[in-house]
Parts: sequence; structure tokens; C-alpha cells
Amino acid sequence: MNMLTKGQKVFRVFNYIFVTAVCLTCILPIINTLAISFSSPAQVSTGKVYLLPKNFTTMAYDFAMSNGKFARALTVTMQRCILGVGINMLMLIITAYPLSKSKARFGARHFYMGFYVFTMLFGGGLIPYYILIVQLGLLNNIWALVLPLSVPVYSLVILMNFMRSLPIEMEEAAMIDGAGHFRILFSIYLPVLKPALATVGLFAFVYHWNDWLTGALFMNDPVNYPLQTYLQTLLVNFRDLLRSSGSDYHVLLMRMNEQTGRAAQLFLSLLPTLIVYPFLQKYFTKGLIMGSVKG
Repeated sequence: MNMLTKGQKVFRVFNYIFVTAVCLTCILPIINTLAISFSSPAQVSTGKVYLLPKNFTTMAYDFAMSNGKFARALTVTMQRCILGVGINMLMLIITAYPLSKSKARFGARHFYMGFYVFTMLFGGGLIPYYILIVQLGLLNNIWALVLPLSVPVYSLVILMNFMRSLPIEMEEAAMIDGAGHFRILFSIYLPVLKPALATVGLFAFVYHWNDWLTGALFMNDPVNYPLQTYLQTLLVNFRDLLRSSGSDYHVLLMRMNEQTGRAAQLFLSLLPTLIVYPFLQKYFTKGLIMGSVKG
């Protein structure tokens, strides 16, 4: 049995303390937001709510769930995530496969890889981007939220390098048996790509779930706002939202305020990510490391 030296013990203790502190900085704001969402306005306004609710109430959640705008924005975001992640995964798979081949097998590999890397480093700017969306007829359309970034280059590099790390003998054996490239890709490669696919899929999901800017730019009608764009307007114009809710404005303010209402809807928007991540976490580290070790 190996005995740790004094320096190793000190280093391990320091690591535990440091990692615990980092975890707390991530978890405590979420707990505080949850506590505020379940607390009464009077307790929140006086700054008495920290990690536990004070004068427990679900009024903020009742208001959020009864408000058609939140449910509508959530529906738009769910549609965006389903379409966006699906398109991202399809484009990444069929793009990474040929780019994972050597230059001898795919002569234009360096040209296309350079093209993709160039788009990652340089952009045309916001105004040309907006004009392009208008000219394509995508304004105020959900496709404006999912088509422009169909091939996220960072995820492409991860998936491509993961494919390059696979033994070439797998592909050669399949070709000897008469399999074509599509059969090799979908029957041989995809089953062993689960860690990498989970990693890039999580990246795509988090991007589509958290992005608010494209919704603000390309959605003229608030009815079509995705959830994060709606929440951004909520943070700025919460009192206007209360006035337009159809309920007595002053009664609502007595039972909830801006902080509790915002906290409840912000926490609701976090739930899908908090639910999805634990199921993909076991693949996440493996896929990220395997996709970055081979250039």
C-alpha cells in the first residue's frame, strides 16, 4: 500500500477545499434563487432570504404557470431544441465523417477544414447577418433560430477527432465485407460514438436553450419569442407584465414582487438543463477528452 507523503496530503486537502468552494459558488446562487421564488415579497424586499424560504408561498409559480406567455415561450424553446439539436447532430455526423479521413483518402479535406475554421474565427458582422436572414425570408420564423448555426465548428472538431481516434481496421473490415460509406457510418461508427455524440448533443442543447439574442433579433412578434428572450424582456419589464396579466395589479404586488416572480420563472427555465445533464454527464468527460487528443 502506497503511503502519501506530507506534501501529497496537504495538496489533496487543498484540492478538496478548492473544488468544494468552486461547487458552492455554482450551487448557492441556484439555491438562493429557489428560496426567493418560494418566499413572501416582504421577506425578500428586506433581504432576509438566503438559502431557505421565508413565509413559504407558491404565488410566484402560480402566476408563472397561469401566465400564457411563459408557457408559449417554453413551447417555442422546446420546438427550437428539438429541431436545432436534431439538425446539429445530423450535420455534424455527415460532416465530421469525411473530414476525419486522411488527405490521401479525401483530397479536399484541408480546404473544407480551413473553411470551417475560418468561419469560427471570423464573421461578417451583425448587420450582414440580419440582412441575410431577411433576404432568406426567415424573419419571425423559428427556422431563423436553428438554421444559421447548423454546423457548430467547435463540436465538429470534437466529433471529427473522436472519429479519427477509432481504429482504421474497423472501416477496412467493413469495406471488405462490401459495406459502403453510409453503412459504415451508421452501422459501425455511430454505435461507438455515444460519448462524443452525448458531448456535442449537450453543447447543442445548452446553446439552443440559453440563447436569447437571436430571438430578440429575428422575432418581431413577442408571441414567437423563445423562453430566454421572454425572460430577458421579463427582467426589464416585469411590472408591465403584471399590469397586462389581467389580474388586479396591486393585489399581485402584495402577494409577489419583481424578485420573487423573476426568480420563479428563472428557476423553471433551469429545470430542463438540470434534468438532462446528469444523464449525459457520464459520457461528457470521455467524449470531450477523446475528441481533443488527436489533431
